[in-house]
Amino acid sequence: MRVVVVEDDTGVAGAVVDALRARGHGVLHAGTAAAAAELLADAELVLLDLGLPDGDGLALLRRIRQDSAVPVIVLTARSAERDVVRGLHLGADDYLVKPVRLRELLARIDAVARRVPAAAAAPSVVRVGDLEIDLDARRVTADGRDLALTAKEYAIVAALARRPGVAVSRQQVLDEVWGDATVAGSKSLDVHVAALRAKLDRPGLLATVRGFGFRLGR
Repeated sequence: MRVVVVEDDTGVAGAVVDALRARGHGVLHAGTAAAAAELLADAELVLLDLGLPDGDGLALLRRIRQDSAVPVIVLTARSAERDVVRGLHLGADDYLVKPVRLRELLARIDAVARRVPAAAAAPSVVRVGDLEIDLDARRVTADGRDLALTAKEYAIVAALARRPGVAVSRQQVLDEVWGDATVAGSKSLDVHVAALRAKLDRPGLLATVRGFGFRLGR
């Protein structure tokens, strides 16, 4: 399996890379978010530190999830509950706090890898009624007609389309689309959802789940 290790601490990275290669994995190492972005196309699993010198690893995780279903394990010193929740909401398959024992890390990688076929089989085109969301092409059509959505409107409908018929919390939508559940973001979410409903022009298709969040489809 091709593993991309995104870690700026050379000591930690060296130990993890050596352990993975001893297990027969192909390993690439990136010390920054920018370097990681160049390697992600070939990754079959990503080990991601959050404290990167050129940006927040959670922002990189959000970018990965906008384009890919590659399994991601967060490996970080951040142990606050808020960081763990945000990491999992943004699509991390597992979240480990340093220091972590190498045997446990390898076991976690094996556990996530067993789920890779299921993740790879996730559909790139989601259909809800006559609405079609092409997640690879970033295109939304209704009854065969292209909808002119803003970037935020598309990101909202894509976040919901990845879980059709399932209630998705406001927190999770905010984390995926804005990167944080700020007050300003929360207000903006309601404005964008209202505009999105008007463009979809399908009453009830994008439903509000009172006190929780939203659901696309019934």
